[in-house]
Amino acid sequence: MEIIKSKENKLIKDLKKLKQKKYRDSEEKFLAEGVKFLDYLQYIPEMIIIREDTLENNNYLDKISKFNVKKIFIDKKLFSELTSQESSQGILILYKKKKFDIKNLSDDIVILDDVSDPGNLGTIIRICDAADFKDLILTKNSVDAYNEKVIRASMGSILNINIIYMEREEILKTLKENKYHSFATYLDKNSLQYNKIEVKNKNAIILGNEARGVGKDFLKIAETKTIIPILGNAESLNVAVASALVLYKFRELQNYF
Repeated sequence: MEIIKSKENKLIKDLKKLKQKKYRDSEEKFLAEGVKFLDYLQYIPEMIIIREDTLENNNYLDKISKFNVKKIFIDKKLFSELTSQESSQGILILYKKKKFDIKNLSDDIVILDDVSDPGNLGTIIRICDAADFKDLILTKNSVDAYNEKVIRASMGSILNINIIYMEREEILKTLKENKYHSFATYLDKNSLQYNKIEVKNKNAIILGNEARGVGKDFLKIAETKTIIPILGNAESLNVAVASALVLYKFRELQNYF
């Protein structure tokens, strides 16, 4: 078994580049970290990168052995240059980004308008997965979903969700052409409380930027504006928290449970 130790190794250089968005975009690949990802047997990675001392953990090796893909071993120092975690489990997985045809959108979609915080996006991806929303559309100014912080916060759900980046005008056109009923979260006294909305056959739930909320272009076309009531003195709710309440309320109104 060969252990890569040189930082001049071409493969190591290529993996390091994936820490930058422009290389993730051009190569259409991303790195995920942690043993959790080895539980998703249905998603075949391109490669598994293993820190040399991880070989001592038989549980990890059992999971790794289930994948018939290229496996490389690197020393601790090199691995520390690839990891973003202080207490890493010593496992990195290289994935190819999923391609998705906009023509295959499901009847219920989630739209994020310029969400900028990686932790929020990762949590929303996880919530979409938990509430069985398969398609997540983001405006081009939103944070990169394949940012290592987003992937970590998604807890593996990044693999289960169709993530699509589009220009705002293209999203508006898609909603119109496919006859989606748009719901926008909007802090206004005239907005309908989120537990009183009427769910339609095709629904687009729009959530906004952490600072300014949903943009005016989306508000203009939204047939329903909805609000989560604030009962105490808080000014507003975090967008990830709001998404959990709204998406699960949708499923409740649709008699999912």
